[in-house]
This record gives sequence, structure tokens and C-alpha cells, in this order.
Amino acid sequence: MSDAPTRPSRFPLPLGKAVASSGPSASARDVLMPQRHLREAAQDAARKSAPSGLGLDSAMVRQRMVRRLQQDGLSDERVLQALAGVFRHEFVDSALAIQAYEDTSLPIGHGQTISKPSVVGRMIAMLFGGASVAQQAGLGRVLEIGTGCGYQAAVLALLAKQVVSIERLKPLHDKARLNLAAAARSNIRLIYGDGRLGFPGGAPFDSIIAAAGGEDLPQAWLDQLAPGGRLVAPMAVPGGRGQVLVVVDHLLEAGVSRFVRSEFEAVLFVPLKSGVM
Repeated sequence: MSDAPTRPSRFPLPLGKAVASSGPSASARDVLMPQRHLREAAQDAARKSAPSGLGLDSAMVRQRMVRRLQQDGLSDERVLQALAGVFRHEFVDSALAIQAYEDTSLPIGHGQTISKPSVVGRMIAMLFGGASVAQQAGLGRVLEIGTGCGYQAAVLALLAKQVVSIERLKPLHDKARLNLAAAARSNIRLIYGDGRLGFPGGAPFDSIIAAAGGEDLPQAWLDQLAPGGRLVAPMAVPGGRGQVLVVVDHLLEAGVSRFVRSEFEAVLFVPLKSGVM
């Protein structure tokens, strides 16, 4: 057989086989591609563009949370819309932000927690059952006991005429003030004080909601609840058997006030304490 070298293919060669003539190291990466720079410029521009609607501030993330709450039985559309309107991840530490839209409580420091979205929604929905609220467009004037990080106050502010929120722990009071500053809502008033005393200077309130549970309901809360108003709070069950949600309605009949109390499902909240720290 002949040892003559193989004759090269005739031109034109396919583009994928055309290589630069710079030497033996030439490879397919050196293929002549006149539009390569345009393509790479477009890729660079895409990498530099900020993602839109895909992060924790996406409305889709909050809507998914709301749909899960609906599936679990929360049906008040007003409350669902308010929950969808608040960026919960902005009220927790950045290390926990990825869990912000799960139905779970999260630590916020100082032995306190931010309540589950389902519990926040459930308690606010209960407030809408009050007699005076039924005659208004929203929750009216609300007293919140236990500001915490400010998340529930932010939700309430979308549903109420005014929210007065009291926190006994100064670091949390300061944290809530910072968290709520971005919301720029003029209908939230934060008070550093003893929640068991309520806020007599702002009474009466159409709605009172507490984020801590004690052995009793402070008399100050009942005194500051307007006729037709409703109070929702966790309360310890006698005998150390946990806590339940308690609803108290202030009824006024023939000029005589009376308070009607109802008990609902078991819950778990931090203890209600006196004084400030």
C-alpha cells in the first residue's frame, strides 16, 4: 500500500471545522465567529441586571404563603390581603429570612418570638367578630400588647384606623421602631411601657390583641375596651395545662356593661410579665 499522505479536503470547509492558522495548538475554540462579541456582551448585560420578582420581596412569595393559610382554614379576605401586603422577612434576622414565609414562629432575641402567620391571621380575624368593628370599615382603634419586632403591628395597620402598640423590653421596642420606619405608616404609635397597664391615655379601644399570655386578664385591659369592643388574648389554663385563645366581648345592654368570655383552641405564647426592662 502507498504511504503517501492523505490529501486535504477541498474548500469550502464547514464552519465548525475551520480553525485558525496560528499553529498546531489551534482548536474549535478558535472558530471564526463574527457575532461572538455581540453575544457575550448580551450575556454580560444579563448577568449585571438585577433579578426581578424572584427574591423574598416578590409578591409571589407572599401569595404562596397566603394560599397555604387559606388551605389551612383562614378565610377572612381582609386579613389575607393584609398578610400578603407585609414583608415578613424584613422583621426577622437576615440569617432566618429564608424561613420568613413558612408558617412557623421564629426567635427575635431576648427570649421572644415572632408568631406564626397562621396565628397572627387567626387572632386578627377573631377581632373582626366584635360588635363595634362590624359597624366600621376596619378594626377601628387597636391596642396591641407586646410589639415584639413590629410585624403584627404592621399587619394591623393595614386594617385599623390607629394602632397603639406597647412593648416592655426596650431593645425590642427600639428594633420595632427601626423595622416599622421603612413602612412609614402614620397610624402606628409605639409605646415603651408595661403592657399589663394598657394605655389609658388612648382609651377606649375598639379592639385589643395580646401577644403574651398570663394567668389572668388584667383589669386595665377590660377597663380600656370600648362598649361593643372585642379583646383577643392567650391565657393560661388552670392547673398548668397550657394556654388557650380567649375572646372577651364588652356588651352594653340598657346602660349596663357586661363582659362575655369565650375560649378557643390551644396556643403557645411567651408569658405575660409586668414592668419594663
